Amino acid sequence: MHFGYLTVTSESLPPVVIGDTVTLKCNFQTDGSLKEIVWFRESEQIIEGASAKQKIFSYNAMYNTSYSNMEDNRKREDLVYQSTVRLPEVHMEDDGLYECHVGIYDRNSKDKVILASSSITLTVIVPPKSISVVVANSPAPFSRYEAQNFTLVCIVTGAKPAPMVYFKRDGELIDVVPTAQSFSSVGVQSKSPGHKKSWTMNQAGLWSTQVLTSRDVDDTKLQRTLLEQEEKQARLDHNGPVDSQGQEEESELNPEETTEIIPETIVSREFPRWVQTTDPLYYFYHRQQAAGDGTMEVRAMLTWSLNPQLDNEALFSCEVNHPALSMPMQAEVTLAAPRGPKLSMSPSKAKVGDTVRITVQGFQLGPSASEVFPEPMFTWTKVGGDLLDGRAVHNGRELILERVPAELNGSMFRCTAQNPLGSTDTHTRLIVFDNPRLKRGKEHYIAINTAVGRHSFTLSTILLLRFTCELT
Repeated sequence: MHFGYLTVTSESLPPVVIGDTVTLKCNFQTDGSLKEIVWFRESEQIIEGASAKQKIFSYNAMYNTSYSNMEDNRKREDLVYQSTVRLPEVHMEDDGLYECHVGIYDRNSKDKVILASSSITLTVIVPPKSISVVVANSPAPFSRYEAQNFTLVCIVTGAKPAPMVYFKRDGELIDVVPTAQSFSSVGVQSKSPGHKKSWTMNQAGLWSTQVLTSRDVDDTKLQRTLLEQEEKQARLDHNGPVDSQGQEEESELNPEETTEIIPETIVSREFPRWVQTTDPLYYFYHRQQAAGDGTMEVRAMLTWSLNPQLDNEALFSCEVNHPALSMPMQAEVTLAAPRGPKLSMSPSKAKVGDTVRITVQGFQLGPSASEVFPEPMFTWTKVGGDLLDGRAVHNGRELILERVPAELNGSMFRCTAQNPLGSTDTHTRLIVFDNPRLKRGKEHYIAINTAVGRHSFTLSTILLLRFTCELT
């Protein structure tokens, strides 16, 4: 006796980008009569310890006459069927496991039903929504005498699965030293035995490295070993006599006391007096965490020992590869030191009693920079004394002087803008004009006081004469 059979298979799907249309296909082969086809989607709900299933499509042959030609069992041949379910514009919620259940009647018995099923997994992928590059521990001051670490943080949000992130400098892929806590898919450079690293967390919750070099990179310090002196002498003999600039740097070790002479406007640029002897090592670390909507947030961090003279106006880019993207997604920043702050004063002609605002409107930018990056720190001081409110220093892009008195006329204010790549100073002088309104008010007050005094004298005289007449 021959029993009926049923074979069900499903066609696997590649990852589907959110918003695309996808068709789920279920193939089955049988020699029996079709009873029904039911599609289920595995739900996120848990019922009695098992995942619940949601019915999304059903077909019952009892209500369809297209299979009437299969009633003669003796003449029936094996047939192959295909059931499809089309999902237009898939969403994140469509991600999951789908099952195709097929039931047939046994060819030898209408009362016997044969069941079989197959499953297919739909993976919905989402391209990154945003990418940005920020600086850890920002804003930060300029360091003139010692090297400091600098960390770029690339933040990628809204992607599923997590993207691959890498850094470039001036269009060239950076060879990095990955940490033990992270995985990097870019080229790996061997660690130098002269370097150690440690990780600290800043207030913003970002991780940054502390690259500790085995030698002192501050060439301005007076304490040097004999070996360093010999190496320096060898370099001098090889390169020839010391130039005037080197003598000026040596003379700065023992500065003499001088009186500061400040003209109307000064724009200065300071560079560090330490030098980098070798190319820096770039340390790479990245971490990822799931967001509430099922996507991933990735933070990739690149840390190295900053050299302002070499890194100024260098173009760094963070690029992202993702299966949902046809081309890499990127964000670029150009490291730039502040130069030539442009100050504005409101009102332009301040009068006694006015509130004066001195604001940094912008900077002089280099040919490759569109803005000063990282965001600089701003400090304000008054040359030769404290500010109007008694403080020695004010921090912020804007300095506010409320109800300026005439004594501030001619006062000079210094604005210092700095970031890890450099520092610059600009001075502006405050000219305070007389306020005619306040002057008229003062004269009116004096006139009123004089009139009141005269009236009081006249009244006193009249009372005195009357008292004298009564006595006589």
